[in-house]
Amino acid sequence: MRIMIIGAGNAGRYLATKLSAERHDIVVIDRDDAALREIQSRVDVGTLLGDGCDPAVLEEAMVSKADLVVAVTDRDEVNILACALANLAGVKNKVARVAHAHVYRDSPNYDLKRLGIDLAVSQKEECAEEIYHILRIPGTLEAVDMMEGRAIVVGIKVHMDSPLIFQTLKSFPRQDLVNRIRFIAVNRNEELLLPDGNTQFMIGDDVFFVATPTAVHEFLTWAHPEHTEFEKVVIAGGGSLGLQLARMLESENMNVVLIERDELRAEVCAGRLDDTLVIQGDALDRDIFQTVEIVKGTAVVAATGDDETNIMICLLAEKSGAIFTLAQVAKPDYVPIINSLSLLDRAVSSHMSMINSILHFVRGKNITAVATLQKLPGELLEVCIPPSHKWVGQSIRDIRLPTGMIIAIVSRDGTVVPAVGDLVFESGDQVVLYAVPKAVAKVPSIFKG
Repeated sequence: MRIMIIGAGNAGRYLATKLSAERHDIVVIDRDDAALREIQSRVDVGTLLGDGCDPAVLEEAMVSKADLVVAVTDRDEVNILACALANLAGVKNKVARVAHAHVYRDSPNYDLKRLGIDLAVSQKEECAEEIYHILRIPGTLEAVDMMEGRAIVVGIKVHMDSPLIFQTLKSFPRQDLVNRIRFIAVNRNEELLLPDGNTQFMIGDDVFFVATPTAVHEFLTWAHPEHTEFEKVVIAGGGSLGLQLARMLESENMNVVLIERDELRAEVCAGRLDDTLVIQGDALDRDIFQTVEIVKGTAVVAATGDDETNIMICLLAEKSGAIFTLAQVAKPDYVPIINSLSLLDRAVSSHMSMINSILHFVRGKNITAVATLQKLPGELLEVCIPPSHKWVGQSIRDIRLPTGMIIAIVSRDGTVVPAVGDLVFESGDQVVLYAVPKAVAKVPSIFKG
């Protein structure tokens, strides 16, 4: 596939790196020559110096031959115009990064789809969604919704007091719970394993599974003692990310406090939030966490616009007694470093969150959603079984999947059913697949169309 990426910043560089590994034909456009050289030093892609919304530059890049245009500069007007011009040039798929994408989605008169933009995605909105899921299911490494919330992918770390250790999957004492979930992967000392009935979990394993929300909570209550609800969530930073996250947590009736340094912005946040306590102050001030009262069971999320500030806020919050700390960082490269050093409980990248909403355009029309987890290599792909597909009428045990691929869960007529061996696929079934990095490129060929 020929893909044109407009913008060579963190988001563009991460996306180019990921798609280049899958041998797509990629060209990156940016006005910053240094940024283009940085990308070229990392991956084998074409680059073009210029403005991505300049018709002459797009013509030079042969935009009309592109299968997909993704505009991810830090300027909304450039991204929107670039995609609109790509639409006029006949490009089938256009994705624009837009800071406040919901404003356009909610407007009947200014829907960006009328300009030919297939997807308007906000990295802050996507990141807020990711953090929300992490906070909603405490004690997990990661959590992401699939099938419009009917299924959840969860990662947990196996501790020494977990009932998961010292027995194989097929010999677990609570088979009533185990049969309702699907284990998809184990990370053990940086080695990725695909579990089967003979797999035995060990202390320190990162274990990932998929299930319905009800089954997830019931399983975690038994298998993961750290699964306790947060009593309070403190958000440092009242920008678009912090404000959106506070709104989402309010909907869950959580006790939320938001700290914002700028007085005018703090007033804006207070006016837009109903039940959140908004405090004007600096989260790096040693006395601020005494003011907000860090009680037992308090989680702190640092969501300012500066990576280093967010990390320092989390370290300060931990010393003040916070049970869980999470920092939003702009640079995707920071995430594995921070997580591996255990400087804080979690680091998430808003750019990586946004990439999840872009990838399904690359995968094909029968792939309805894609999710990547920051601690799990590979991808989770939600696919629809078309009427003429070769899987229709076959049971799961009779399907020969490529090495490194697992059928995780199935939804039929809105009801999630376990992906057991004797389940026979029907036309219209929604299926979540997990594929390791080497197997990801094989998925589109299975569900092409």
